[in-house]
Amino acid sequence: MAAVLRKIGQINSRICKTPKIPFFALPLKPLQNPNELLRESFSTKSSNFPEYEMPTVTWGVIQGRKEKLVSRVIICDYMKSLGIVPDELEELELPSTVEVMRERVEFLQKIGLTIDDINEYPLMLGCSVRKNMVPVLGYLEKIGIPRARMGEFVKNYPQCLHASVVVELAPVIKFLRGLDVEKQDMGYVLMKYPELLGFKLEGTMSTSVAYLVSIGVNPRDIGPMVTQYPYILGMRVGTMIKPLVDYLVSLGLPKKILARMFEKRAYILGYDLEETVKPNVDCLLSFGIKKEALASIIAQYPQILGLPLKAKLSSQQYFFNLKLKIDPDGFARAIERMPQIVSLKQNVIMKPVDFLLGRGIAAADMAKMVVKCPQLFALQVGLMKNSYYYFKSEIGRPVKELVEFPEYFTYSLESRIKPRYQRLQSRGIRCSLAWFLNCSDQRFEERLQGAYIEAESSGPSFTVGGKLELPGSNDVVSEEDESDDEILYRRTVSL
Repeated sequence: MAAVLRKIGQINSRICKTPKIPFFALPLKPLQNPNELLRESFSTKSSNFPEYEMPTVTWGVIQGRKEKLVSRVIICDYMKSLGIVPDELEELELPSTVEVMRERVEFLQKIGLTIDDINEYPLMLGCSVRKNMVPVLGYLEKIGIPRARMGEFVKNYPQCLHASVVVELAPVIKFLRGLDVEKQDMGYVLMKYPELLGFKLEGTMSTSVAYLVSIGVNPRDIGPMVTQYPYILGMRVGTMIKPLVDYLVSLGLPKKILARMFEKRAYILGYDLEETVKPNVDCLLSFGIKKEALASIIAQYPQILGLPLKAKLSSQQYFFNLKLKIDPDGFARAIERMPQIVSLKQNVIMKPVDFLLGRGIAAADMAKMVVKCPQLFALQVGLMKNSYYYFKSEIGRPVKELVEFPEYFTYSLESRIKPRYQRLQSRGIRCSLAWFLNCSDQRFEERLQGAYIEAESSGPSFTVGGKLELPGSNDVVSEEDESDDEILYRRTVSL
């Protein structure tokens, strides 16, 4: 009897030592090759979208605490052998077998990620290839992310792998399309600012758009603005956009003008108010720019708010003083009339200067001309030559008149100077250059029909790329009301 009991005890002992493997622990589906997964996931057929499928190996496996710890140690050793640091994965549930982890690593490598990229955001290893990576990457390709740059996109925004296509990604794309972002531009916008995919629609994006529209931005221009500078959708109104707008308004810029500036150059909204904009405004004042001229300068050349301005102004002021014999006050007046000077290369500046000096104009007179009309720096020397020779051969006036009215060079020879001077000759009228050139076609006809020559004014204030504001009048001439010559005049000198 004792011998029988010992035999039964030995059998029970062997049974206890044998691991119990339930039938559903066996793999439901053989492990798929990563190359095949890639081909499946990036299918160009938009209708045949990869469906959510079960994980490949360990779905349904029931493991005890001891088995989980053992498998985790094995998987961590495998990752360490690849160079992956698993420290940040302590709280993350890892797959039960090395084969599944290998599948994830190889899939990420196939789309262009390196081990270093994975170490930057190791939580991506917690994403299932079939449940997370395949649907997300397939959807991203469908909306315009190039397959060749998919790895770059995931590297820049790996959190996208955790997202739900239906619940999180698709609503953001629908929102962007509702802002008039063109379908073909969607990939470009997301490559530039992939974090958009993680924003809440009712949060920052909606409020920033609503505020821009409230200050006068045309709703139809929001889409092009987002395409040009998508970061505006991530800016908080209260801490970023509104303080910048309020500061620029305090300098004398109306909100309507700001709205037009933002529509054309949305990146201005990204200039840091405290670190860039305010120091640049203070820098302009320190170089002798009048406070009342700040609004005009910013409206003409908004980019000046974001330049390394102190270095540029110092360099240009020294050059003007050394080469052009223009003192700091004259330099400041030239900046007020044409702020783009701060970005002009010195060899470009010297071309029209050398032309004027070569025509026998004294250096002091040349300095007066460029201070009064710095738009000369933006003109082609060939056009200046043609206008000068016509002035000498046909008009036959002394060069002194060019010194007094250097704006002569900025007018079109064929469409304005020649036809108007010929009209004056046919009527026997003699007048100054400014009298017959510095006016619209309608005003010129009125002057020709008049019984007297009206008194000359100081001329219009010159705004590069903007509207022509007549002195002594609050009326602003829009481009629709201007003649072709006036439009050409402005466009010729704009940088």
